[in-house]
Amino acid sequence: MKLYDTPLAPNPRRVRWFMAEKGIEDVEIVRINIMEGDHKTPDYIKRFGLANIPALELDDGTCITESLAICRYLESRYPQINLFGTTPEETALIEMWTRRGELLVAWPLMLAVRHTHPALARLETQVPAIADANRTAGLRGLKILDRQLQDHEWLAGERLTIADIVAFIGVDFTRMIKLEIPEELTGVTRWLAAMRARPAATVAV
Repeated sequence: MKLYDTPLAPNPRRVRWFMAEKGIEDVEIVRINIMEGDHKTPDYIKRFGLANIPALELDDGTCITESLAICRYLESRYPQINLFGTTPEETALIEMWTRRGELLVAWPLMLAVRHTHPALARLETQVPAIADANRTAGLRGLKILDRQLQDHEWLAGERLTIADIVAFIGVDFTRMIKLEIPEELTGVTRWLAAMRARPAATVAV
């Protein structure tokens, strides 16, 4: 297998973090320079259908994009340590918090960074109004996560799951614009510190 990866974007980092948590080390990493447009070449788009990173190319030529789809595939191939759920109930809760973490927090905060940081203007036309609206939406979403984290160690319960990886990497991406997490969100602050203390944090940078 080959994972087409870039160190500059949050979605590929999800997969790197996921693999680090599971101890997956036998996937070949192919570095892509998105600033140089390596993911927009005719060959890349023909292979993967879109100019998306990350992308996973299987040994039989099957190509998968979308970070969560890649993680689900790797979960099936490497079932331990489980990060997607072991029972119908747990799986549903993890899916719920993964969706909430992505749609309410990670996606808006990533858009805020993309439309704010000067270096990222090379990748798209930045619109300050988009940055402002999504920064507000992401901080509002963090309040929802904080309520959950007041009573639970991790987003989907009492163990780390894909939901934590998805939400955390979206939040951590905002370090590029020095976004301050409101001090009243004590659950989120504790959780962020716990995520940054994990061994995967030093691997999936």
